Amino acid sequence: MDKIYYQSSAETGIDLIHGYYQQFAFERHYHLDYHIGLITAGEQRFLYRGEHHRIGPEELVIMPPDELHDGYAPHLQGYQVRVFSIDPQWFDSHLNLVNPTTLSFKQLIIRDRTLFYQLIQAHLLMHDDTLSQLAKDCIPYEALSVLVEHYATTKERPAVQLGQQTLTTLREFMLAHLDQPIHLHQLSDICQLSPIQFQRRFKAAMGITPHAWLLRLRLEQAMNLIKAKIPGTDVAQQVGFYDQAHFSKAFKRAYGVSPSQVS
Repeated sequence: MDKIYYQSSAETGIDLIHGYYQQFAFERHYHLDYHIGLITAGEQRFLYRGEHHRIGPEELVIMPPDELHDGYAPHLQGYQVRVFSIDPQWFDSHLNLVNPTTLSFKQLIIRDRTLFYQLIQAHLLMHDDTLSQLAKDCIPYEALSVLVEHYATTKERPAVQLGQQTLTTLREFMLAHLDQPIHLHQLSDICQLSPIQFQRRFKAAMGITPHAWLLRLRLEQAMNLIKAKIPGTDVAQQVGFYDQAHFSKAFKRAYGVSPSQVS
C-alpha cells in the first residue's frame, strides 16, 4: 500500500518527502525545484531524456528543474525513498558559489555510500524536535554543501577563517546563554556575516560545526556543575538540555560515564 508524506521544513526553500511507493506510478512530469531522491529500500525505474534508468538502495538521484521524467516500482515490493525538494534559488542564496547561475550536477545517479547516509541523517534531523536550535539551523547547509562540493560543476569559494578575538567573543556569548536556544543568526550577527558565511568561516577556523562547538561547551559546563554537586536534573536545565534522557545520553557519549557516575 502506498504511503506518501509531504513535509515543510523550517528552512525556507527546502521541503521534505518520505514515501513508500508500491502501486502508484508517476506519469511524465517535471518539477520547478531540484529533487534529490534517496532510495532506502527496493528499486525505482524512470525514463529520462529518452533513456531508462534504475536506482536501488544506497543510491541517490538528482533530478534538475524542468526535466521531464516518470517513475515507477518494477517489483511488487515497491520502493522507499526520502526526497529533498530544493528551490534553485536556495543554492544561489545559501552557498557562496563561484558561478551560481551555472549550477548543475555531473551525475544523474550517484553511488556514494558516505554521502548517502549523511543526507539520510540530515533528512531525518530536519524535523527532529529534540535537536538544539543551532543544530537545526546548521543542518541544511552542512549536508547540501558536501553534495555540491563533490558533485556539482561549480564550487564554493574558499572560506576565510575567523580571527581569535572573534572566536573568544563567540565563546563568551555562548557561555552566557547556555540555558537558552541559540540561533545561527545571533552568532552570524556578532561576526557581521551572513549565516552561511559564518558557518563556513567558523568551520575553517575550528574544524567543527558551530553546534558541535556549542554542545561541547554545554557538556564541559555540565561536568563542572556536577563536580560541584549540583543535581543532574538542575544541571541539564542550566546548560540547555530540556530533556534529562538526552542530556544523559550526550554526556555519556562525550565522557564514557553517565552524570550519576561522576564523583
